[in-house]
Amino acid sequence: MTALETVKEYYKRFNAKDFDGMLAMLDPNIRHEPNQGEPRIGLALFTEFMRMMDESYEETLTDMVFYTEANGERVAAEFTVNGIYKKADEGFPPAHGQSYVLPAASFLEVKNGKITRVATFYNLPLWIKLVS
Repeated sequence: MTALETVKEYYKRFNAKDFDGMLAMLDPNIRHEPNQGEPRIGLALFTEFMRMMDESYEETLTDMVFYTEANGERVAAEFTVNGIYKKADEGFPPAHGQSYVLPAASFLEVKNGKITRVATFYNLPLWIKLVS
């Protein structure tokens, strides 16, 4: 599978809520660079992050557009996050099922068929406004 095919499959599994399938596509030393905060290194920390996200948010990604670079190891994905804020996340507004639609983008690296880096970016102040 090419890096582009790998990333498309990863997001297909995300939308299918196949989190075990997503995790299986990651390198054991995955580098997760969140929108805010310090990077998480390793599958255990990424798994913990995914569990927290699943508890607090119900999200589906639409309008996906993918870009690749010449070496075929990096893929950028632009998409719309369609979400429901289910459970309050620490430091954020109270949750009571608010829906939101938010543009976002991710940058991924793939080596030896496994995703080695996921960096995701979105407008946090806009998200806070949408759920407040």
